[in-house]
Amino acid sequence: MAGLDRKRAGQLMAEAGIDAVIFLSPEGFLYATGASPGVATMWRRAGAVAALVPADAGLSEAAVVSDLFAPGFRRASHVTDVRESPIWVETVNLDGADPTLPPEEMVAAAWRAAGRPEGFARPETFDPALCYRHLADILRERGLDGARIGFEAAAISARDVGAFRAVLDRVDLIDASDLIARLRMVKTPAEIAHLRLAVEIAETGIRALRAAIEPGISRDALADVWTAAVRAHRDGGRLSGAWEYVSVGKNPWGGNATVRPGDLIKVDVGCLVNGYTSDTGRTFVLGAPDATQARLFDALMQGFLAGADLLRPGVALSRVHRATLAAIRGAGFPGYTRGHFGHGLGAGLGSEEWPFISARSEVVLEPGMVMAFECPWYIDGLGGMIIENQVLITEGGHETMNALPLDLVSIPA
Repeated sequence: MAGLDRKRAGQLMAEAGIDAVIFLSPEGFLYATGASPGVATMWRRAGAVAALVPADAGLSEAAVVSDLFAPGFRRASHVTDVRESPIWVETVNLDGADPTLPPEEMVAAAWRAAGRPEGFARPETFDPALCYRHLADILRERGLDGARIGFEAAAISARDVGAFRAVLDRVDLIDASDLIARLRMVKTPAEIAHLRLAVEIAETGIRALRAAIEPGISRDALADVWTAAVRAHRDGGRLSGAWEYVSVGKNPWGGNATVRPGDLIKVDVGCLVNGYTSDTGRTFVLGAPDATQARLFDALMQGFLAGADLLRPGVALSRVHRATLAAIRGAGFPGYTRGHFGHGLGAGLGSEEWPFISARSEVVLEPGMVMAFECPWYIDGLGGMIIENQVLITEGGHETMNALPLDLVSIPA
């Protein structure tokens, strides 16, 4: 199911004076079509796939897909206008073939039935120009020749953009990267469901990790416990990935340290469901925290509570940043500084997605946004600390998707 809301997409395009948007990145394609972009996007070069969404809801969407993935795409996506572009992988469909024919004739007949022309040759990887010609045809068929067409400029390199513009020379191409980011910022119910399940699975792993903390266990062993638990979750089959930043002891930046009494264990983890990643952070200590650990964590908590109180519609992200920073500094650490206290969540390339809770952000919170709100501190000689929740902005405020306590949890030594 696609994450794209066509009504909202049309409104944003109307505001920008754009008649359609072309999605080029693997993430953008998945978002627009609800289906996998396929293996040809592994090089992250534009032209392997593309999706076109007109501003006019009366005009249908269209997609250019790899021929190998076209049957699966048609099953998975709501998009019905599908153009195929060959990739390097040879294939043939012998379903329904005459079994009495010799294999050579069976294969040749199948290729003819599929419309393969004489002299057909597969490209080294894929042919971007063919993808772009399909897009030109799609635009012409929809009466969008000469129109203002937004494209995902952030997904195409300087070496490739010339070829893209050369084929689509009959339209006025506009960089729509910011529009696409703003469109993806507000999640649909299906996207929210993916993110909700992802954080539930991740917290199952955190519970298992917490139970495994004991003197002598290594960082890598704790990470393995977390990974095994998320894979074993009843919905673990829906995982499309998982990541972890677990640290143990006085070095917050890595190393396979073993847990000793008094050590901090910082757990910053996420699970991916259908490509949508969760992000949660919790901190544990083996035994009672010392005075320094407790003091620093309390300052983070004061910042977290101050910022979380502002997570509601109509509040600028810069205001959340300002309140969080002021509270931590007011707790006795006036030199504390951090570029952002969280970020959007979705199906981006990494675990952090625009917009950011930063001092310069002009974004105002809207219902349907899913944000990771975090207050971390990485202290050499003491260890890593983090408080991080995943929140859904609602009409009246926000909903915390996490169930685990925020406190610095003491594990009996």
